Formats: sequence, C-alpha cells, structure tokens
Amino acid sequence: MLQEFKKFVLRGNVLDLAVGVIVGAAFGKIVTSLVNDVLMPPIGRLLGGLDFSNLFIDLSGQSYPSLAAAKEAGAATVNYGLFINTILEFLIVALVVFLIVRWVNRFRAGKEQAPAEPSTKECPFCASAIPIKAKRCPNCTSQL
Repeated sequence: MLQEFKKFVLRGNVLDLAVGVIVGAAFGKIVTSLVNDVLMPPIGRLLGGLDFSNLFIDLSGQSYPSLAAAKEAGAATVNYGLFINTILEFLIVALVVFLIVRWVNRFRAGKEQAPAEPSTKECPFCASAIPIKAKRCPNCTSQL
C-alpha cells in the first residue's frame, strides 16, 4: 500500500496540482493585500475618507463605532464593506486567471502543426487501406 501511495503521489499531475494549490494560496494573499492595502485606501479617500472594511449594518439595533467594537460586543452584523473587498479580490483573481489561460492558449496555438498529409487511401473495390501512389490494389488486385 505504501508503494502504491508513493507511486500515486509522485505522478506528474498530482505534483502539478499540489504546486498549483500552493502558488494559488500565496497568490490569494498577494491579491488580498493588493485590494486591502493598495486599492481600497485611495478609493475610500476619493469617496470622502470611507473605510470599506469598516462598513457594516448592525442587526442588533444598537450603535457601534466600528466593526471591531460590534464583533467584540457579539452583535450580529452584515459586513457589506468586507464583501465589497472580497468581490474586488475575486475580480482581480479572475482577470489574472483569464490572462494566464489566454496566454497559454496562444502559446499552444503557436505550437500546433499542420496535419500530416495522408499516406493511404481506400480501395474503391475492397475498401482496404492502400498507399496513395498505388496503381493496383495489393489485396484485390483491382486496377485503380
């Protein structure tokens, strides 16, 4: 069983998947930082000093100065500011994945070769495969 597991793990596609998951997790952290630390502060400033990560609706009916204070008090909240940040993160990841897939498809299209010319044809009398240059079928001896 251990040998079987080792063979499974060392297969190329499993290793590729593992690398993809690790790189994807690291890329997700980069995108989260890009959205929270680079994109949202200028957007918030343009909108009058708005901090998206602190936008919430308190469902308990009380008023809290920040989302952290509401969470500390155990209040039920709808955190629509964090949701906006998550949507932006998703859009950035989707755009990058789209660009990567587009680039890979272009790369593959350049590698494709024209299909090879057929080297055989079908005998009209016996329907067997014969060389294209043949003048007589080797199977049924018919003149072509």
